[in-house]
Amino acid sequence: MRPIRLTLLLSLFGPFFLVLAQPAPQMNLPRTTLGIGIHQIQVQVATTPEQQATGLMFRTDMPAHEGMLFVFGTPSQQCFWMKNTLINLTAAFVSDDGTIVNTEDMQAQTTVSHCSAKPVRFVLEVNQGWFAKKGIKSGTKITGIPFTSSR
Repeated sequence: MRPIRLTLLLSLFGPFFLVLAQPAPQMNLPRTTLGIGIHQIQVQVATTPEQQATGLMFRTDMPAHEGMLFVFGTPSQQCFWMKNTLINLTAAFVSDDGTIVNTEDMQAQTTVSHCSAKPVRFVLEVNQGWFAKKGIKSGTKITGIPFTSSR
């Protein structure tokens, strides 16, 4: 009798338990505002290895003027991929003074590595096309608290 009851419970409520077990996007990281020329962008700041590993995974969309800033302890070559990331993004690899070193367009749900051209401590991810639409490219300076306190 007992295995039948367990089977019945799993058949009735199994999908509910699977929904609860699926990973969810992280939405409550600390936020700050960055300036890039005349533009501003609101970013969530990922500073711990766990926050950085999850990044923007599992999101189905992101507002146009939002992104995520990854802050690492020391400059090194940073490489990103898009596994479990559902939206196309552009990553800007940023030096300590806020200068964009290089940008990389990244396609959703791929495992292709996109790396910084030189060692950096910061990576800014935004919706793909955001930088291009605003004429922002390598050499452009980003301003904000993370870049004034990193010197």
